[in-house]
Parts: sequence; C-alpha cells; structure tokens
Amino acid sequence: MKHKNNFMLKILLSFILTVSCIKIATSGEKRMMNKNYTGNNPYYSRTDTTKLDLPDKEWKKILPDKLYRVARKKATEQPFTGEYRDQTGKGTYYCAACGNGLFRSDAWFASSCGWPSFFETMRPKSVIYETDTSHGMVRIEVLCGRCGAHLGHVFDDGPEPTGKRYCMNAISLDFEPDK
Repeated sequence: MKHKNNFMLKILLSFILTVSCIKIATSGEKRMMNKNYTGNNPYYSRTDTTKLDLPDKEWKKILPDKLYRVARKKATEQPFTGEYRDQTGKGTYYCAACGNGLFRSDAWFASSCGWPSFFETMRPKSVIYETDTSHGMVRIEVLCGRCGAHLGHVFDDGPEPTGKRYCMNAISLDFEPDK
C-alpha cells in the first residue's frame, strides 16, 4: 500500500509541476504578444518623443519575432486575429516597439476590416506617412513617428469628424487603460 501511495504522490506532483510550467510559459507568451511588452527593450518609453534611428539588427535583438516581422519588415497580421479589434476600454494606445503615444480609445471605432481602427491620432506627430505601392495597390502607410515602426495604413472611408480609417496591426500596439 505504501508503494502505491508513493506512486500516486509522484503522479500528482508531476501533474502540478506540468500545469505550473504551462501557466508560466503561457503568461510569458501573452506578454510577448502585446500586453505592454517591453522585455529587454531599453528604447521603450511612454514619455520620450526623441526620434529613434536604430539599425535593423538592434530591433531584431530586442523585439519579439512576430512584432519584429510586422513593425520592421512591414508584414501584416491576419485579419480578425488581433487583440484590440474589439476593444471597448478607455485608455491610450502606444507603439509596441518604442512606447510612443499613438491613439486614444475615444478615436477607436468598430470597423469590419478585421483590424483595430481609429479615426484620428493622439497628436499630429504621433505618426508619419509614406506611399506604399506593394501588392499592386497605392496606399498610405502609417509609421510610428518616433521609431518608424510599421503600424498599418490609413484610408478615406472612416467616420466623421475626420473621415479617416487608421487600420492598424494590433501586434504593433500596446494598450494602457485609464486609471
């Protein structure tokens, strides 16, 4: 009987250890997906607006792979998969690569495009624009005004008062709820 109890105890401890490791791994993965991920990024600041001009190899070192591919290599996350496309909380959206303030939640609107959408930026220099002729189209690319990270595109089919639709990759955004 004693041998059977020891065996059951080992199975129970093994199960608890496995569940604990899964929880730790999952929480780390969520942080790296968005949840105010700053990791080992010494350039991330929600107050500093100084322009950043870092070499690509530095960004590759400090950003999680999915964020790096979107922010630095201009990839696009799949529609209807991003964390903030159905956001309802009040707060501020920041660049996930550098912490620059981008949008307030009161400029967010429900759009059927599959990505978080806003009708205006937080301040005029929050973002910069470039012409994007990829994929056989002419679009206006939206980049972070501080670090140049690819955020998404802006279109002229948004709601009033601006008529703009800033269609953003959620992976490129961090959200901080108002306190």
